[in-house]
Amino acid sequence: MRYLSVNEIAKKWKLSARSVRNYCAQGRVEGAFLTDKTWHIPEDAEKPERSNKRKKQLTLLDILRGQKSNKYSGGIYHKTQIDLTYNSNHMEGSRLTHDQTRYIFETNTIGVENEVLNVDDVIETANHFRCIDKIIDHAKAALTEKFIKELHLTLKSGTSDSRKDWFALGDYKKMPNEVGGMATVLPEEVADKMKALLTAYNAKEEKTFEDILDFHVKFERIHPFQDGNGRVGRLIMFKECLKYNIVPFIIEDNLKLFYYRGLKEWDNEKGYLTDTCLNAQDRYKAYLDYFRIAY
Repeated sequence: MRYLSVNEIAKKWKLSARSVRNYCAQGRVEGAFLTDKTWHIPEDAEKPERSNKRKKQLTLLDILRGQKSNKYSGGIYHKTQIDLTYNSNHMEGSRLTHDQTRYIFETNTIGVENEVLNVDDVIETANHFRCIDKIIDHAKAALTEKFIKELHLTLKSGTSDSRKDWFALGDYKKMPNEVGGMATVLPEEVADKMKALLTAYNAKEEKTFEDILDFHVKFERIHPFQDGNGRVGRLIMFKECLKYNIVPFIIEDNLKLFYYRGLKEWDNEKGYLTDTCLNAQDRYKAYLDYFRIAY
């Protein structure tokens, strides 16, 4: 297979080089791939149709999949990986900085000077990147116990927790646990509660923003795993938003306490969690606006 440069393809297709780069970044040129900052495009690649020809508009999921496949750096996939991983892990006690998280994603290495890092923080950061890839790859699939357990297995593999006899890696908890000082479902009841929750949720053909939040609250109250419930739960929300073409969101540090209050008060006042997540959604919309992605 012979590959051409952006400029060569631009001349062949009678387009600007910028338009060709945009098509590649959006995953609209089959077989194109990125090396460093250079696109390599198959010489027989077909010119994408312009959007004014009423071709189906690409969804955020389409673009995330395209940028993931093409290993595109600096787009919405890149930003989502770093921001979702940093914020979700930080919420659970990770001491890695945003820059350290970005460096791990971009280089698969981490450089530190006069600093001691927790190995689990590094492992869970790399694992969380894999979890995001998993929810992008399987966004359209039905939500199942098997998939949820696979997320947990991916997140916690190789950590110190995974080497503990009592820690159920990729499976439901064996020991009772609390969250925020509140009791959760007992281990022997988790499987039945999860089956009931998923049955009720999947019975709804189309899911609304509130349906996704409601599932999240109930999932966190069950707290099916020994550890990692918050991160798995937030990954599920992101996946389901992608599936139903709802703008997803990332709970950042300044919203953490409002998010926790929303989970606690959901039965009495749904507005707390809804407003917090809508606020986070507005922030993600700003990212989409910057990258010129329609929603």
